[in-house]
Amino acid sequence: MDRYIFSELNSWVLKERRKPLLLRGARQVGKTWLVEKLAQEEFENYLKIDLEENSELVSIFEGNLDPQKICAELELRTGIDIIKGKTLLFIDEIQICPRAIIGLRYFYEKMPLLHVIAAGSLLEFAFSEISFPVGRIQSLEIHPMNFSEFLLALGYNKAAEICRNPIAEVSQTTHEFLIEQLRIYWLVGGMPECIKEYARTKSIKQAAEVQDEIYETYQMDFGKYKPKTDVNCLTTVFTGIAASVGQQIKYTGLAKDYTIPTIKKAYESIVLARIAKKVKSVSTPGIPLEIHASDKKFKNIFLDIGLMNRVMKIDYNEALNHTNLLAIYRGQLAEQFVGQEFATAASKQLYYWARDAKNSNAEVDYLMQQKGTLVPVEVKDGPSGKLRSLHLYRNAYDCKLSVVFHAGTIGKLKDENIIFLPLYFAGSFAEHGVQI
Repeated sequence: MDRYIFSELNSWVLKERRKPLLLRGARQVGKTWLVEKLAQEEFENYLKIDLEENSELVSIFEGNLDPQKICAELELRTGIDIIKGKTLLFIDEIQICPRAIIGLRYFYEKMPLLHVIAAGSLLEFAFSEISFPVGRIQSLEIHPMNFSEFLLALGYNKAAEICRNPIAEVSQTTHEFLIEQLRIYWLVGGMPECIKEYARTKSIKQAAEVQDEIYETYQMDFGKYKPKTDVNCLTTVFTGIAASVGQQIKYTGLAKDYTIPTIKKAYESIVLARIAKKVKSVSTPGIPLEIHASDKKFKNIFLDIGLMNRVMKIDYNEALNHTNLLAIYRGQLAEQFVGQEFATAASKQLYYWARDAKNSNAEVDYLMQQKGTLVPVEVKDGPSGKLRSLHLYRNAYDCKLSVVFHAGTIGKLKDENIIFLPLYFAGSFAEHGVQI
């Protein structure tokens, strides 16, 4: 399967001022697969050490963190030569040993010609125990596969190009095909192993079995969260997060029979584990958005739309046969999909607009900063007259362009500069924007 982020790994290999690369992301998003593919295509030697699987290797990072000493020990224990420019050294599950993370800086300072990659699925918990070597390590976020990569995996290369390239009109036949594939993607999701299984069998049921296995690995990780969090509360909050996509988070709504501090701690732990992503509220928009964002008022998106379906136990037959994509699970799947495509394309904080007025429920689903301007984005079905919150935003703030994602084809309200885009163009919009 092809991953677009692989080109960034290739660029890293060729950099003259190369730093050790730290791959971040939730478990099972494909970090190890990407490294192994890179090793196969670009290097003569490959040495992988998994600190979770081979815990005895943790002792190598005790005491002196001199990279030459570490490499000599690794060569001795593994029998694999470590040669600058020819060997890729991969330290997997590095969060098991926070001192190994610290040690990465010395590879940059003392052995800059050696290609070193590290990865981990619970890295943010390890960062709380150390002083992160800022400026000595390059980080790269790995997300689930987006819709365009899903199409590539199924062999629909031309369709993948349409969804990845700058937005352009498509025929009605192409539109219907992409909407049908989008419906399947919403159920299979973007976890690489799920897509691989679906591509092999064309069975959503078998892809769902892989989703169950991934969910089990996440539950097994709950006991590793630091500081320790109530595991039963974590399980309940995990489900609550999936069910609350598109809604402002209220901790009491995520779990019952637990105190708010316990629920909040569980929620923040799941965010740190990259299983959920906060979407911060902005009541008075301005650039940069982060300055105007609230840390207390927020929504969230789940890691992956397929897992979200599985956790909520959505009926697959209903989703497959539903005539209106935007109506499935009250529109939450559509908002999750758009947010997931945005997060994959930008790897940045997401925002939405919520009017700061008493008894007001006016919200615009997302705010995107593009070319020095703010673009309000709604995920809706229906004519302009139903876009009450979007019109409130446009009346209150200078707004050159607004975007509405829907299940229909490309359209435009010329007098208002509101552009309607098919849902499958969410990733393209995040990467390229759209012409007015």
